[in-house]
Amino acid sequence: MIRKFIMAAIAGSLVLGASACNTVKGLGKDIESAGEAGDEAINGK
Repeated sequence: MIRKFIMAAIAGSLVLGASACNTVKGLGKDIESAGEAGDEAINGK
């Protein structure tokens, strides 16, 4: 039961992630913004 839930959550995340960035350029921007957010969180800006 737990395994099915985890697999469904992963599949849902992949589908949502793929639909959020339709192009390679969009994916690059998403990765860059996530990196910047992590950097800001670490540096406390």
